[in-house]
Amino acid sequence: MSLKNEFIEMITQLRARFAVPRIATIFLPPFYKDGQPKDAHFMAIVLEGGATGISYMLLPDEKMEAYNALQPRDVTGKDPQEFALEFGSDDPMKQMISMAAINAICQYIMKETDFPFDHVTDSLGLLSVHRGDRIGMIGLFFGLTDTIKKAGAELIIIEKKEPLIQKFRDLPITLDVTKLANCNKILCTSTTVLNNSLDEILTHCSPDAFVSVVGPTAGYFPDPLFACGVDVVGGRVVENSKEFLQRLAQRKRWGDTTLRTCFQKKTYRSIINEG
Repeated sequence: MSLKNEFIEMITQLRARFAVPRIATIFLPPFYKDGQPKDAHFMAIVLEGGATGISYMLLPDEKMEAYNALQPRDVTGKDPQEFALEFGSDDPMKQMISMAAINAICQYIMKETDFPFDHVTDSLGLLSVHRGDRIGMIGLFFGLTDTIKKAGAELIIIEKKEPLIQKFRDLPITLDVTKLANCNKILCTSTTVLNNSLDEILTHCSPDAFVSVVGPTAGYFPDPLFACGVDVVGGRVVENSKEFLQRLAQRKRWGDTTLRTCFQKKTYRSIINEG
């Protein structure tokens, strides 16, 4: 089953079991042509009661007019599951809002069920890089490149933007996703879920490869990713929605308004099919 279908199946099952609050508010940063600055990368949906879901601003310039026309009244008071079920859309605006809605729904249910989080384990550390490893990196995790090099492992970075190859000539960046086939460990940014590219990426990975998906937009239950072959999902949950929104608006670091999470397929116990 595709990742899109796995997410829709998860939301459908959760919808049948839980009464999820409606959307209370939405945060939308200003739109910047030629890409968002680092302190304006995220939008958020907040449900009544405070459960908050975030999504990355991954919109092309041609969506600027549609984005600027989006008003809080277009989503507030509505059922977040209606937006969540649009996951997998070819429209990046719908996909962005859907991702935020999915995160908000899952974080509401996590809190309602007192779901046991692992806030201690470093999801990046689980990659456990050793000499002789071939690491496939989808998205540029700058903080890890030196670690991988010092460990004596080989690194292959897969990118979609050809200018990055020229910009970072000292890094092994390629557009050829088929090179993942020879990697035994794969690290993906969570935006591969948002831009609908993870399905294709996984088709090029060895069945024995250890695959991690990491990033702040992975604030959902990991069931869809585990079903598609991912081994570790690392994300963020919002602990203090009021303070979090203030920091987003002020373009400050999130600090203790969020907590990191780490889900491991080998130890994960799902609540999706319970009851």
